[in-house]
Amino acid sequence: MTHLLLAATVTPSEQIFSREPGRETAMAKDILGEAGLHFDELNKLRVLDPEVSQQTTELKEECKDFVDKIGQFQKIVGGLLELVDQLAKEAENEKMKAIGARNLLKSIAKQREAQQQQLQALIAEKKMQLERNELKISLYSRRVGKKKKKPLYHSSDFD
Repeated sequence: MTHLLLAATVTPSEQIFSREPGRETAMAKDILGEAGLHFDELNKLRVLDPEVSQQTTELKEECKDFVDKIGQFQKIVGGLLELVDQLAKEAENEKMKAIGARNLLKSIAKQREAQQQQLQALIAEKKMQLERNELKISLYSRRVGKKKKKPLYHSSDFD
C-alpha cells in the first residue's frame, strides 16, 4: 500500500491568521483535495470525492434494482414461454385430431363410393335378370298362346 505524505509549508504569518475558526479545516481540505484526498460526512479521510462516492453508491443501488428487475423479467418470460409451449402442444394435438377426422371422413366417403358402385353393379345385374325373365315370360306366353289357338282336336277326327 502506498502512503502519501503531505507536506504543507506554512509560514509564521499564516500561522497567526490561521487561528480563525474553520480556516484551518478549510485549508487542510483544500490541500488534501489537491492531493486527491477528501473527508466524508463522518470526517473520515477518503480517496474518492464525496460526490463521486455518492454517485457510485447510487449507481450501485440502481444496478442492483436493474438486476432484480431483469430477474423478474426472466421469470415472467420463462412463464410465458412455458405457456406458449403448452399452447403449441395443445394446438398440435388438435391439429392431429383434425387430420385424423379428415382422413376418417375421406375413408368413409371412399367406402360409400365403393358401396354405391357395388349397388349400381347389383342393380344392373338385376335389370339384366329382369330382362331375361321378361323375355322368358314373353316366349312362354307365345307358346301358350299358340297352343290355345291350335285346337286340341280336329273336326275330321270325328267323322
